Amino acid sequence: MARHLITSALPYINGIKHLGNMVGSMLPADVYARYLRQTGHEVLYICATDEHGTPAELAAKEAGLPVGTFCAEQHDAQKAIYDGFELAFDYFGRSSSAENVEITQRIARSLKENGFIEERSIRQVFSVTDDRFLPDRYIVGTCPHCGYDKARGDQCENCTRVLDPTDLIDARSAVSGSSDLEVRETKHLFLLQSKLQPEVEAWLAGNGSKEWPTLASSIAHKWLTEGLNDRAITRDLEWGVPVPADTWPELAAEGKVFYVWFDAPIEYIGATKEWADAARDTDPQNRDWKSWWYEADDVRYTEFMAKDNVPFHTVMFPAMLLGTREPWKKVDYVKAFNWLNYYGGKFSTSQKRGIFTDAALETLPADYWRYFLMANAPESDDTSFTWELFSSVVNKDLADTLGNFVNRVLSFSRKRFGDHVPEGSAPGEAEARLGEEIARLLGEYEGHMEALQFRKAAASLRALWSAGNAYLEEKAPWLEIKTDQEAAALTLRTAMNLIHLYAVVSEPFVPATAKAMRSAFALAEDVRSWVTADEAKALDSVPAGTAFTVPPVLFAKLTEEDLETYRTRFGGQGE
Repeated sequence: MARHLITSALPYINGIKHLGNMVGSMLPADVYARYLRQTGHEVLYICATDEHGTPAELAAKEAGLPVGTFCAEQHDAQKAIYDGFELAFDYFGRSSSAENVEITQRIARSLKENGFIEERSIRQVFSVTDDRFLPDRYIVGTCPHCGYDKARGDQCENCTRVLDPTDLIDARSAVSGSSDLEVRETKHLFLLQSKLQPEVEAWLAGNGSKEWPTLASSIAHKWLTEGLNDRAITRDLEWGVPVPADTWPELAAEGKVFYVWFDAPIEYIGATKEWADAARDTDPQNRDWKSWWYEADDVRYTEFMAKDNVPFHTVMFPAMLLGTREPWKKVDYVKAFNWLNYYGGKFSTSQKRGIFTDAALETLPADYWRYFLMANAPESDDTSFTWELFSSVVNKDLADTLGNFVNRVLSFSRKRFGDHVPEGSAPGEAEARLGEEIARLLGEYEGHMEALQFRKAAASLRALWSAGNAYLEEKAPWLEIKTDQEAAALTLRTAMNLIHLYAVVSEPFVPATAKAMRSAFALAEDVRSWVTADEAKALDSVPAGTAFTVPPVLFAKLTEEDLETYRTRFGGQGE
């Protein structure tokens, strides 16, 4: 059985992420990791904050903090939110870690030894006032195309045109505001992707990329068709992985650091080493980071990301690893997502448009968001969040179909039969039909989960919940009890077994709710991690006589008054 390595695109450090970021990488990775663990696989789910690059320095400057302090605080703030969403990382690291510095420098040295990194002279903007070369994002000015006066030297955020710093009108330093700028010659390291293109093409053709979602494979092949260009992989920044002095003494003396997109994907490896190092004294044998990344033939590696991250993960990162001539593990399957929009417009971290993850948790519990986002995941195309759609899904699927089923079964049984599961008569034809249907739907659900088709998996999970409601309506225990108490008891015992089954199989999507459903039953040795087809047919995991309690309302319905409050706070109708 393969071991499963799972990574999600590293959330950037410069602020709390929005729901589009959550559904585009971390949440689906968590759902998949939970499912694999429950079905008996060995899983390692790794993530980290991406802490280097110009935006981190600028955000720290705006916050009035040293960049190291800023990143440490932001890491803790983001981790607290991800804990609130119950993202079950095996480790959530930091790209500024000593482990990532070590491995990034090692990979860079190997690439140089094999002829895939070279020094090149380029002309770059220098700020006389700041006495430093400025990365493109450190230069601001007026866009020559639209007149936006806060355009950056790499792109205008207003009209999205790609720019060169010399294109800007009234260009100035983002550090000091000085316009005393010159163009000077300096040296940087370049990754020779053009030399590695044939190997990347061969790797992509031979590693099963035809099975990837069209979104991921088409982006990768588009970049290769257009041809890979050599890319500068160093920057003039104070914060980053330093160029090693033993290999490039001149550049190290000048304070060059590696480009954030060079060290960020290496942090997947770095964070795995962080995970291992964190347990060096307590669990050294079971935390062998190299077994997951180096000569790891028994590992299946799945990456989760939004579509803008695909080129770096399917082309640049594999090129880097291939160029080392070492047996580093490369991705087996890339699960890419389109955009989740907000009323048809993009969520924006910089413009604070849409719902951000901290505000989401302040508004409603995590399971509301987890289920909605996965049931509407932007897999085949962009999708749009609206409060109207959100409330419809919450009210219909979570409150009515699941929550109401649990509450009315347990409440009615307690009222008529007391606080223990009633026994009733032997299962009959209706129970046999139900068992067959539940087993069929469970198999369908498992198939979609294994294929990483999350919207379809959510639909199958919803169908499992609906099957219980259909059974309850067919048997109508509130009528049965008037003429045949044993028949009513059987119906309720069967329904309670459905609740337990739902608790087990719903955990990847709604873990807190699953825990509440499961803990309703006083089962001494409830260690079941998944449900087999035979167990689904039998529906007998909760025997008669088991004590139970009625949990609080699992999902509250959202009212029009609630929606008006949310629209006022977050905007609606595209406002």
